[in-house]
Amino acid sequence: MRPLEFGRLAWRAIRSHRLRSALTTLGIVIGIAAVIAFVTLGASLQAGLVGDISPDDQRNLYGWAADPDTEGGPLAGAQPVFSQDDLDAVSERDGVDAAYGYMPISTQALVYGGELSPQSDALVAAGPPYIRPDTLEEGRQFEMGEREAVINPAVAGQFEENVSVGDELTIALQGGQQTTVTVVGITETSEGLSPFEGFEPSPRVYVPTDPYYTEEVESATGGVGGENASENGSSAGNGTVVGEDALFLAIVVQAESADDADVDRARESALAYLESEDSDTSELLGDELAVTMQTSTELLQQLQDVLDLLQSFIVGIAAISLVVGSIGIANIMLVSVTERTREIGIMKAVGAQNRDVLGLFLTEAVVLGIIGAILGTALGLLVGYAGTWYIDIPLVYPYGYVALAIAVGILVGVLSGLYPAWRAARTDPIDALRYE
Repeated sequence: MRPLEFGRLAWRAIRSHRLRSALTTLGIVIGIAAVIAFVTLGASLQAGLVGDISPDDQRNLYGWAADPDTEGGPLAGAQPVFSQDDLDAVSERDGVDAAYGYMPISTQALVYGGELSPQSDALVAAGPPYIRPDTLEEGRQFEMGEREAVINPAVAGQFEENVSVGDELTIALQGGQQTTVTVVGITETSEGLSPFEGFEPSPRVYVPTDPYYTEEVESATGGVGGENASENGSSAGNGTVVGEDALFLAIVVQAESADDADVDRARESALAYLESEDSDTSELLGDELAVTMQTSTELLQQLQDVLDLLQSFIVGIAAISLVVGSIGIANIMLVSVTERTREIGIMKAVGAQNRDVLGLFLTEAVVLGIIGAILGTALGLLVGYAGTWYIDIPLVYPYGYVALAIAVGILVGVLSGLYPAWRAARTDPIDALRYE
């Protein structure tokens, strides 16, 4: 019997029991759809995160001091230990192009055009290089020592009248103080500019540490300080000064290039100074704190490892659905062999060989597997598309998994149909013709 004839007869048998065939393939559809959907979401999320790392950011090292046993992302358990003197010293170290402090400043609200918008964590103080030119939609970086700011679109568009470059924005700090900034730039997106902020869209106003952090702290105006800042033995008041210097929650060290060797040299050079007796940082670290310094790529790799683990777990669950689906096909095929015993006897009586009967039932099982794979693939791609659209990340389809899904569908059909097909082929024609 020709393969085309096998396919025609198998399709006729499937169509004659539509509901049973649909329920049979449901396990395969769900299993393959789950695999493709979550692999698509994982690949898209990875592309979205990696895509946020520009060539300039790849040479930045992000450092903070915390208990080594603290679990979590960047700044988890971080303590303010970096002084301006330490930043200046690190900037002069071999292999370091620049070093500056990072400090989130607690706020109450943003005011523009007489309109007030409550914001508790919109203000970020950093060095000018923190605003990379490739992240700006319009305007320029702020300058150290100037009362300037760069805002993101989430801030620019939250008032009745959009904030533009050249406008003045009033910031109400915790404690009741107010300060005014001149907007000199607007970033391209509202996503965070570094792992310290995360990559979720959020209103942000970026200002230079001098004067918006160091002056405020050193003049004891109060009301400022990062949410993660806490008191330590040598600090005063709100735990953000040592002696007359403001302390920063984090440090950003810029290597001379994005080359791995240059990044490693900058890391080793910065850590060697910060952990030496010459630095203020070493005095504040004590025995419980340690400085961690990593690139965006390294920090994102930790997240990717978690995503890969989660993805593997979900794929494993989906594989169980495929096993259930294959059992369903085998069960239905065994029922089909019983129901069609007389048909098998007639086929053999008119000259069909064992291999013909085997091929017919095996083809039917394979067709069910292929149908399940195609429907599961379509459903998985659709769910993946909907998921990426909902969380607003670039869509990346894992085409290798699509091909693998079809192959798995065929394999499941073959494996689950082997025994029923073999049993049908071994049916005695005389007994089959007598079967009622």
